[in-house]
Amino acid sequence: MNTCRPRVIPVLLLKNRGLVKTRKFKDPVYVGNPTNAIKVFNEKYVQEIVLLDIGASKNQKGPDYPTLESIGSEAFFPLAYGGGITSVDAAQRILRIGFEKVVLNNSALSNPALIEDISSQTGSQSVVVCVNVTKTITGAYQVYNHLTGGIIKQDIIEYIKKIERLGAGEIIIQAVDRDGTMTGYDTRLIQRVSSAADVPVIALGGAKDISDFVLAVKAGASAVAAGSMFVFHGLHRAVLISYPSKDELKREFYQKM
Repeated sequence: MNTCRPRVIPVLLLKNRGLVKTRKFKDPVYVGNPTNAIKVFNEKYVQEIVLLDIGASKNQKGPDYPTLESIGSEAFFPLAYGGGITSVDAAQRILRIGFEKVVLNNSALSNPALIEDISSQTGSQSVVVCVNVTKTITGAYQVYNHLTGGIIKQDIIEYIKKIERLGAGEIIIQAVDRDGTMTGYDTRLIQRVSSAADVPVIALGGAKDISDFVLAVKAGASAVAAGSMFVFHGLHRAVLISYPSKDELKREFYQKM
């Protein structure tokens, strides 16, 4: 069990240069300007942020480098970026802009060798693989391809082990069925993946408050990530960027871990 305060990571979704939030990977809702959001997170002393362009791979486009340069120039914290990265050159350009990590999702499925190619050039510490996971009615976990809507016919633990061998330095495990629902993490999924993985596992999908972070870490996550929790407020999901203070996180983890 990780007994220290873990990293708490907002995940922001880009689409057409604006920020959106989805629910179960559907119905993106506009939530604001990415540069303005970064400025607010600066004021809240965020630890790091993952920025994912959900339209890049779907539309067969590469990263929007001018937008990323603008966002990166405003951030006072580490940034990771994913979306449309299909080559080592693209990954290296993202890192040169000032991002610390690249996130592979669809590319890791369609071209697993890219994980190894990038990690061999930049170091595994800069390569994150995001694994989307769905659950069948029988409770079985399956790796999900969000571009095709298809399922990868490989045991989830076998897939985790494969991307580790290829050079993934971290793994984001994202429960598709929990995305945007704020109903809590799938702790069973987190426990299963974390117990098998040899690299840090970041839990994503379903967090509603800090208590969910504690449960995810107890299940084995090395870090916790969320989207809706940091951009919506109240029952009517009004857009309001938030982030817990150091004191709030320290108090919650010290009391409940």
